[in-house]
Amino acid sequence: MDFGIVCFPTDTSIEPQDLAPALEARGFESLFYAEHTHIPTSRRSPFVGGGELPAMYWHSHDQFVALSIAAATTRKLKLGTGVTLVTEHDPINLAKAAASLDRLSGGRLLFGIGAGWNAEEMEDHGVAFADRWKVTRERMLAIRSIWNDDVPEYHGKFVDLPPMWCWPKPLQAGGPPVLMGAYSKYVPARIAEYCDGWMPIEGLIEDIPGALADIRAAMQARGRDADKLDVTVLAEVRAERGLDPKRLERMISTGANRVLLPLADFPRDEALAILDEYAAAIARVN
Repeated sequence: MDFGIVCFPTDTSIEPQDLAPALEARGFESLFYAEHTHIPTSRRSPFVGGGELPAMYWHSHDQFVALSIAAATTRKLKLGTGVTLVTEHDPINLAKAAASLDRLSGGRLLFGIGAGWNAEEMEDHGVAFADRWKVTRERMLAIRSIWNDDVPEYHGKFVDLPPMWCWPKPLQAGGPPVLMGAYSKYVPARIAEYCDGWMPIEGLIEDIPGALADIRAAMQARGRDADKLDVTVLAEVRAERGLDPKRLERMISTGANRVLLPLADFPRDEALAILDEYAAAIARVN
């Protein structure tokens, strides 16, 4: 099992050029950065995690810029998006950014995706909340074509791309692994069609093993190798420090191949101290 960190790259937290090398030095496998382009002040959509929305949600750097800094200061650390909100990106630009980062990092990108929960946020990007998963599907199918085809094209209701040339292609064959950061009764079919893995939040999904069985069955029905499913379980990022050891044990017991521990927007010294605590906790359970 591999261990990584999930956090927001904010203008008040430890910076990527400090965090990424510190993770690599402590034996962590990956760094996953979350994103929100902005948060509308109307705040009509309730925070999916409950309670008040932390300020880190509207203080984040651009996800791909921050991951590029992390890539430039490390050699082996995997670079994850946790998650990229596909509804807030042009598919051509997103395909280009992901392919460029994967290639320039030596094939280290893990591409976590989601549709988003903030209706007014995605509306600012021209996407209606009711259409979010239809838009996500078409954009991801178009992105996969751009990654893999010499002359990609895609024709759908929300995405209509004529034949084009678009390089560079990702270094990883087929493109970076696409990890679905959501769950509902529709998610197994979505993963089977255009993803390579699943990123559930421990505590929000009651039966992760049962959900995994449904996902694997959906993959097999489409002729895909379910044994290659990447399962990354994480804890949501909150303002609190650290993680309950019992929750860590539950996350490990889910059968995931990767566990992501949360790191709030702490400054450098406090963040490094938390990483040391996490490394010690992982050593005790491994």
